[in-house]
Amino acid sequence: MFEIVIGLEVHVQLNTKTKIFCSCPTSFAHEQNTNTCPTCLALPGALPVLNIEAVRKAMSFGYAVNATVNQRSIFNRKSYFYPDSPKAYQISQFDVPIVEHGELFLDLEDDTTKRVGITRAHLEADAGKSIHEGAISKVDLNRADTPLLEIVSDPDMRSADEAVLYLKKLHSIVRYLDISDANMQEGSFRCDVNVSIRPKGQQEFGTRVEIKNINSFKFVKAAIQYEVQRQIEAYEDGYYEQEVYQETRLWDVAKGVTKSMRGKEDSADYRYFPDPDLRPVLVTDEMMEEAKKIPELPDAKVARYVDKLGIKHYDAVVICAQKEMAYYFEAMLESNIAPKTAVTWLTSELLGRLNKAGHDITESPVDAKTLGTLVSKIEDNTISGKGAKDVLDYMMESDSRDIDAIIDELGLAQVSDDSAILAIIDDVIARNQDKVAEYKSGKDKLFGFFVGQTMKASKGSANPAKVNELLKERLG
Repeated sequence: MFEIVIGLEVHVQLNTKTKIFCSCPTSFAHEQNTNTCPTCLALPGALPVLNIEAVRKAMSFGYAVNATVNQRSIFNRKSYFYPDSPKAYQISQFDVPIVEHGELFLDLEDDTTKRVGITRAHLEADAGKSIHEGAISKVDLNRADTPLLEIVSDPDMRSADEAVLYLKKLHSIVRYLDISDANMQEGSFRCDVNVSIRPKGQQEFGTRVEIKNINSFKFVKAAIQYEVQRQIEAYEDGYYEQEVYQETRLWDVAKGVTKSMRGKEDSADYRYFPDPDLRPVLVTDEMMEEAKKIPELPDAKVARYVDKLGIKHYDAVVICAQKEMAYYFEAMLESNIAPKTAVTWLTSELLGRLNKAGHDITESPVDAKTLGTLVSKIEDNTISGKGAKDVLDYMMESDSRDIDAIIDELGLAQVSDDSAILAIIDDVIARNQDKVAEYKSGKDKLFGFFVGQTMKASKGSANPAKVNELLKERLG
């Protein structure tokens, strides 16, 4: 039996307006190689100037994960030679990062909580982008010097599922903090996975293999599972030392395999030294206090929803995983509806329809205030739950948001008038005297038959509670 050891390095592109060491915009929508200047092109004599907003965003992340935020940090030069790195080195942080010693907590399937340590989070400049077209390779330097926050976990994860949970929690936090759009498809949130195996009970780590630049939760899980199986088979076949060595591998999406890319460097190979063009970063007390003013984060929201609103922990986790979902839910509650009812209509009714259409909550044609109003119409007995579903279906397909007008148009107004419902009940009883006799002889289950027939006769407009009450009286 083997134990899997996983650590993740996540690169988060910070959403500053300009790059980390120059005033070039960070937008990627422009023509290739137009968002550049002498500094990010590394032309002789050009000097870097640190973007203070990148520092502030890194600090807020540090406080969000209960980390130490260093008042003094240092930028280093990390030497490597790639076509998309015009400097032939990367400006990064090494021995004294802006953030270190943090933590995240994962909610596991067995209802336990697992702590994953965060070794460090440091600021650095992104590289450019290599574009390969057949036998020709091109370089776009628009992305060069975009500010990155690299978040390095401790090797605390023991399965692919735990790694994905960690990534999703991290993704949620940076979006709540609004320090990145964390768009994985566009590369704003990408991950390097470090994987090794060791026989159960062994204290020493196995040989670590790095899988580079994975940009989806699905691929992270698949890459880990493949790499773990590759290493186990090599160990069991007696070829572990020949086939598993310290290297960087790539995930081949089409073939579902990891492929060797290059030997993995040690820190000494990068020849780190303090960047002579950048003085140590000294953060003021005022900046540190300001960075502590962070919004309510997912874990705190989950706890509040469970303790104060009385909803299930699972439902709270689902709602709080995406900040737009949590904000939508809270906007629904402004209609003074029961939280548990709001959960049902958000997670089951609305999300079910959105998922079927291939949309998420940000693309919902029905806003939170409108859905909250619709739910309130159920609670005040204006319409039934079934009628509300018909209204929601109508709104998903049209531009109308006047709920009262839609109820009138569809004839869904719920009847609560005793005399109107009694007239329907008397007709149902008159047409089913045989069932009445069976019911009165002791077949209590037939009561549901009379409820169904009454609701059917009213075309769903009768108030179900009233129907039950009045039927008991009539059949009593």
